[in-house]
Amino acid sequence: MGKNKGFSLLLGFVFALAILAGCSPRGGTEQEPTFTYAMSGQYRPFNYFDENNQLTGFDVEIGRALAEKMGMKPVPIATPWEGLISGLKAKKYDAILGSMTITPERQKQVDFSDPYYVSGPQLFVRKNSNIKDIRDIKDNTPVGVLISSVYDQEARKYTKNIKNYTSDVTALQDLARGRVEAVITDRFVGTIAAREQKLDIKPVGGLLFVENVGIAFRKGDPLREKVNQALEEIKADGTYLAISKKYFGTDISN
Repeated sequence: MGKNKGFSLLLGFVFALAILAGCSPRGGTEQEPTFTYAMSGQYRPFNYFDENNQLTGFDVEIGRALAEKMGMKPVPIATPWEGLISGLKAKKYDAILGSMTITPERQKQVDFSDPYYVSGPQLFVRKNSNIKDIRDIKDNTPVGVLISSVYDQEARKYTKNIKNYTSDVTALQDLARGRVEAVITDRFVGTIAAREQKLDIKPVGGLLFVENVGIAFRKGDPLREKVNQALEEIKADGTYLAISKKYFGTDISN
């Protein structure tokens, strides 16, 4: 082996090591790793596409704030709700930050962060409806709910006539059109959709139950603890409150 050839091979080896050293296991570079977090993109005001087709909302902004605290580049991703957990397990993204309720069934598949907000499902009906609360839902009352959601499970306690949707907002629109008699959805989602779209619907009764909503990670992922720490920090410095007030006019963390 000649001297020049050996020197060239050595340079190539050093260059390859430099490239590997600069890589991040989560994408990006060592200086700017990425935090990719998924949501449905159809859950206004938590996550949705604006008039410029940009993914935005409470979840998106919370993700950005968390990424900033962790020194990472935020990359929000929209994917169908029913495929969120399978996509996470397949390592298509680092986390699900898309208003996912913490349930024992889901905890068997993923690890959750500390709750990042608290809410609950509300029954919505048309303003001229005779339905006053959930007890008025009969076995054949058509009720609209998000597919593969805790609301779907709740609705099946009261009726066998379930119509599934891939978007809560679409379900509420169908309610206003008379295609279903009631919809079970998050209290904030329903109230804001009714106001912004001028839907002739209203909430009735109290919350069906209280939901603790968390950020989902693959089992054993140390990123969970980093996010929990960042979540504490954005609550302490007022960032969380500012985002919450922007979308809801109040603190929805508890």
